[in-house]
Amino acid sequence: MSSKTIGALFRLRLLNGGLACAKDSPDQQRDKVRKMAATTLTDLYKIQAEARTAIQNSAGYAVFDNLGTNLLLLGAGVAVNSKTGQDTFMKMTSVGVGLGVGVNDYRVVFVFETELAVTQFIESGWSGETQADAAAKTGKSGLSLLGIREYRAGSMGVPDH
Repeated sequence: MSSKTIGALFRLRLLNGGLACAKDSPDQQRDKVRKMAATTLTDLYKIQAEARTAIQNSAGYAVFDNLGTNLLLLGAGVAVNSKTGQDTFMKMTSVGVGLGVGVNDYRVVFVFETELAVTQFIESGWSGETQADAAAKTGKSGLSLLGIREYRAGSMGVPDH
């Protein structure tokens, strides 16, 4: 896939995918993220039923809709503190290096096992290199590392291994 094709896919996704809709008010943008999160959780519970219990018993969780390659990852989502019920809307951006040029469109749910994990995620963001590497080695979704459990689903709700 050429760099022009990848660039066009990113622009199309940003314009149509709700990640950067300049015409939407902040409330409309938050509503879109909430709807995406609700749909993602519904889809996740269908393919990994244990995720519902993990989220219900968690200190918090976050849901993101991501589009990326090995070079660039863009996403938007919401982190929810289970104790307070507070929503924190966030953007996810990561720049990396690699030879892969395929475009990945997927959703990810982070489940925080401790209050500290929730707080650190909200205040410092996410550096997923360690967890992504561990997930790649085990081939399992729902991997728990450092008090954070990660579930991934492809854009069509199919588990991403």
